[in-house]
Amino acid sequence: MTDSFAAARPLLDEHADIERALADPAVHADAGRARTLGRRYAELNQVVRAYRTWESAHDDAAAAAELAAEDESFAAELPALRAAEKEAAEQLRQVLVPRDPDDGRDVILEIKAGEGGEESALFAGDLLRMYLRYAERRGWGTQVLDSTQTELGGYKDVQVGIKARSVQDPADGVWANLKYEGGVHRVQRVPVTESQGRIHTSAAGVLVFPEVDDPGEVEIDPNDLRIDVFRSSGPGGQSVNTTDSAVRITHLPTGIVVSMQNEKSQLQNREQAMRVLRARLLAAQQEAAAAEAADLRRSQVRTVDRSERIRTYNFPENRIADHRTGFKAYNLDQVLDGDLDPVVRSAIEADEAARLAAAADA
Repeated sequence: MTDSFAAARPLLDEHADIERALADPAVHADAGRARTLGRRYAELNQVVRAYRTWESAHDDAAAAAELAAEDESFAAELPALRAAEKEAAEQLRQVLVPRDPDDGRDVILEIKAGEGGEESALFAGDLLRMYLRYAERRGWGTQVLDSTQTELGGYKDVQVGIKARSVQDPADGVWANLKYEGGVHRVQRVPVTESQGRIHTSAAGVLVFPEVDDPGEVEIDPNDLRIDVFRSSGPGGQSVNTTDSAVRITHLPTGIVVSMQNEKSQLQNREQAMRVLRARLLAAQQEAAAAEAADLRRSQVRTVDRSERIRTYNFPENRIADHRTGFKAYNLDQVLDGDLDPVVRSAIEADEAARLAAAADA
């Protein structure tokens, strides 16, 4: 093994250790731990495959070089074998660049209406439909955890859990594809409430959190929680339930507040609220750790600044534009119907290019 690929050895050992652990039935008794190990195993699979491909190409080129020194007839094969080794080495170098360890996780996605009143709430509903359709195209499962609708059918806010059926490659994970969606989404169109036909600009905010597989990942002291119950309400504030089934949980140390009212029972709403709270606390812990790291690499396309305007949806021109990557297309109607892959791919490619450049400079 060359010195440049010495970093692969501990990863190969870790892969073997996890493989042994996953063969132990006792591990699968803890679903959260098994899922965490499975996600890491899938991530390391690509390192193992790339290393074995490079190792085979390296050995072939080395053997050919030895034979060519003794028999010139083998020299003709050498350039092609060395080219294959070089290509395999580049692929291994790319997979050795540290990637986001959360890529294989599921997510909790929140959409909140912003400036623009009812039009913003209607746009939030359009974004919700877009993400639900996109998830359907990817074969992911979705669950609306909580929502506050308006009288015209828009959403003041809505929270959705999005889960992959299974993840063989972390690059196919929900977080790997949706983590770039966080930020302000701007819409330009003639609102349904506009009588003069004038184009208005409004916005909605999107937050995306990696979901916690194992509750033990995030320690929550029950004494740090204030739990309030209240009667759930529908559009316009009218009561939709005669019992106090809605739940509001406040995490006192951080001030994070999560409310749930979609489920019919207080217990179900409490469980969903805790699910969202754990995801938010995990994200807060990760952001704090990243801010303290001396070697922090700030992504060009994903930032913790949730006020950043990331995308514009222009209805008169049927145009969608991503302001971080320069992506622009005139198929807004298709994107809103779930054809989000090209937009997401532009963010992934920009981020990967930045990571490779940072690794090259290191």
